[in-house]
Amino acid sequence: MTEREYNECVNLYADNVYRFILKNLRHNEDAKDVVQGAFEKLWVNRDKVENERSKSYLFTIAYNQMIDHVRKNKRIVLSEDFSENARGETSQKQDAKRILNEALYKLTEKQRSLVLLKDYEGYSYEEIGQITGLNESQVKVYLHRARLQLREYIVSPENVI
Repeated sequence: MTEREYNECVNLYADNVYRFILKNLRHNEDAKDVVQGAFEKLWVNRDKVENERSKSYLFTIAYNQMIDHVRKNKRIVLSEDFSENARGETSQKQDAKRILNEALYKLTEKQRSLVLLKDYEGYSYEEIGQITGLNESQVKVYLHRARLQLREYIVSPENVI
């Protein structure tokens, strides 16, 4: 990978990697640190990385660094979403988004990562397996179970809008 290809990689994938890590960590500064570390590792190993595989390599590094970060810090994140409209009104769309986010954070870390990689970032089962170190069958099973949990949470009577 050349310096120009590395810069293109940063321009193309920085937002996606950051969004993926932020959705998992739910802490802005930690997500920035993890993403910066991932791009730093990509820079150090740019001679070993083929440009065509840079996205997968980058997400793999970011995912592994996120797991390391979580293991190292093991902190409890207490966050409430108080982002209602200035008039105190909440729209149906905001409620749906809130319920979906709550449902995502009810999942295990691995399940949430799989759902985000597949449904949010659009990776194939094979690519997700490469990123997470799971085989394709495991990805499908874990993803299926995660989606069942999401559905169960979202359609529960207290969450129906």
